[in-house]
Amino acid sequence: MACRPLVSVYSEKGEATGTSVKMPAVFQAPIRPDIVGSVHMDMMKNGRQPYAVSAKAGHQTSAESWGTGRAVARIPRVSGGGTNRSGQGAFGNMCRHGRMFAPTKTWRRWHRRINVNQRRYAICSAIAATGIPALVMAKGHCIEEVPEIPLVLTDKVQTLTKTKEAVGVLRKLKLWREIEKVKSTRRFRAGKGKMRNRRRIQRRGPVVIYNQDNGICRAFRNIPGVTLINVDRLNLLKIAPGGHVGRLCIWTESAFKKLDSIYGTWKKASEQKTDYNLPMPKMTNCDLSRLLRSDEIQKALRPPKKQVTRRVLKRNPLKNLSVLAKLNPYAVVEKKLAKLVEKQQKKKRQELQDAKRGQIKYGFKHGYYQLVGVEDVGLATVDAAASGGKSRPRKPVTKGPPAKEKKEKKEKKEKK
Repeated sequence: MACRPLVSVYSEKGEATGTSVKMPAVFQAPIRPDIVGSVHMDMMKNGRQPYAVSAKAGHQTSAESWGTGRAVARIPRVSGGGTNRSGQGAFGNMCRHGRMFAPTKTWRRWHRRINVNQRRYAICSAIAATGIPALVMAKGHCIEEVPEIPLVLTDKVQTLTKTKEAVGVLRKLKLWREIEKVKSTRRFRAGKGKMRNRRRIQRRGPVVIYNQDNGICRAFRNIPGVTLINVDRLNLLKIAPGGHVGRLCIWTESAFKKLDSIYGTWKKASEQKTDYNLPMPKMTNCDLSRLLRSDEIQKALRPPKKQVTRRVLKRNPLKNLSVLAKLNPYAVVEKKLAKLVEKQQKKKRQELQDAKRGQIKYGFKHGYYQLVGVEDVGLATVDAAASGGKSRPRKPVTKGPPAKEKKEKKEKKEKK
């Protein structure tokens, strides 16, 4: 909220006149973007016109289902013959030339009732937001060179009748950059609105709020993005377009002074609205850092804990050998002994397996090769030969003379 007690008044030449105006109490009202957004949405719904499709649409044909037994869907089908339309599905929302699903009706609940107090709360919040430069800049307005926010001009501006004069005022107040930004955003609408007399769209510029129209509307109405509104008929759709607070407002001096009589102050009720006063803020002091530094809160707080205690990660000794060694130093020796015993047992098992494999061979028995004992190998070869089977008996393997005997025989032959 804007908390300055006085606001300077500027002339149409952009110079300070030296006079100042008291800041209206409405600029200290609580800013509630949630209320502004909900009220704005309901107000936009109240501007809609009912629409609906024809009640007969999709049903202006004679169609009847063929029933079951013809291996086709039971959707109604157009009767007759001699044309490709006959036999086509009809009436259903999945059919070509059928009706839509849930046809729209004119008795839909188009409009919304808005509580008067909520509507007033929203407009007060929107006005209060226009006095905060940070919110105005967040809305996208170019106010870096503007002398003051909220911007109040003398009532002489209300007598301007020429657009040339209005452009000169905006240039003197360093607001022409805002108008150029609006011009650069002028573009064609995306969608069917192009065919409905809404071809071009553009961004919003400043809103000029006056008390009496002595030509000011005629002067400013042709400048792109500028909206003109009477202070007695402030509209949330104009002050917070899109439901977003912080639009740039240019006030005339008389309109600015009239805000207290319209919305009242907390000490005095409104003169134009029956039994109405400004909404009370939830917090009397919104400066949170100042609140936290106050003596009352600092006394209630405990001193800060400067000693940092780090959380120790608990490791599983059954999985982590170093943790197990801390708990049981002999565990390392036990593990080594267990590995040694396991190695010895493995060696014994291997020796036993090798001994068994030496006694068993792969021989021919009962018509096919299989594992047989040493004593069975000779029998198997003899039996297979005696039986007169097709398979050839294996030749008995005879070991040749050793290498030394071969050499001696060779030497004897050479000597002869």
